[in-house]
Amino acid sequence: MKTVITELLGIEYPVIQGGMAWVGTAELAAAVSEAGGLGIIGAGGAPASWVEDQIHKVKEKTDKPFGVNLMLLNPEADAIADLLIKEGVKVVTTGAGNPEKYMEVWKKAGVRVIPVVASTALAKRMEKAGADAVIAEGTESGGHIGETTTMALVPQVVDAVNIPVIAAGGIADEFNAYKGRGMAAAFMLGAKAIQMGTIFVASKESIVSDAYKNKVIKARDIDTKVTGRTTGHPVRCLRNQQTREYLKLEQEGASFEELEKLTLGGLRKAVVDGDVIHGSVMAGQIAGLVKDSRSCKEIIEGICQEMKEIILTQAEKIGR
Repeated sequence: MKTVITELLGIEYPVIQGGMAWVGTAELAAAVSEAGGLGIIGAGGAPASWVEDQIHKVKEKTDKPFGVNLMLLNPEADAIADLLIKEGVKVVTTGAGNPEKYMEVWKKAGVRVIPVVASTALAKRMEKAGADAVIAEGTESGGHIGETTTMALVPQVVDAVNIPVIAAGGIADEFNAYKGRGMAAAFMLGAKAIQMGTIFVASKESIVSDAYKNKVIKARDIDTKVTGRTTGHPVRCLRNQQTREYLKLEQEGASFEELEKLTLGGLRKAVVDGDVIHGSVMAGQIAGLVKDSRSCKEIIEGICQEMKEIILTQAEKIGR
């Protein structure tokens, strides 16, 4: 299944795994890459030494292309940016900031740079800075989010830039009779690939706790909440005691420090410790369509095959 993105990145399917902190480990990244997509190591706030170890582990598990997501607020961002060149990582996605300071050295080293954007303004700026593509991520996504929906954001970004656009946010419906429709919709909006996160959280190769996976699988359409809007750092999670306490404190006008204290280490609690009551169970609104746990290969091949069939079927109907 070839698109400009598969050609650019040397992958079989136009599917990228979201760069999720604590979730995007070597195990998941390697499995996604082996299945023909692009696996991503989520650096999050981890030290450069951890990222280096994960890169080595992925290389041991697969010889296929993979990437690293660099959260630009990471205290060791400079060291990780250099590490990617040293280790010959071919793709970097970025979030939580502007990667322009690294763009020149990355490009000289042959690294494909794909920033995550939540607005057309940032997309145009990234194109001007030399980005190879952009990931237009809608507010439906899990974790840190923007405010514009995928349906509205993707076509506007497509129209605003000349580089390929990857759609993210609200794409995961592989577990039903219409698997592939979300991907088909993204392509109809002009995207050349998709990025998925929530569906891979629940995959068999994901190392997240069973409690986390089960909470995603059991989620309904109304089960996500956004915290942190008052701080300017909105985060989408599945609702639990932590989100209820956070939203209550926000309504009462709590300080940023109070709110930050409540969520400190929350994602690790959920992913590693299995504490889905007090931890941050980050997931997108599409969690309501994730009904069981499947392998990355089953997810990627299923959604891509069905997407092609949907598009061909619709083309035939229009032709008639």
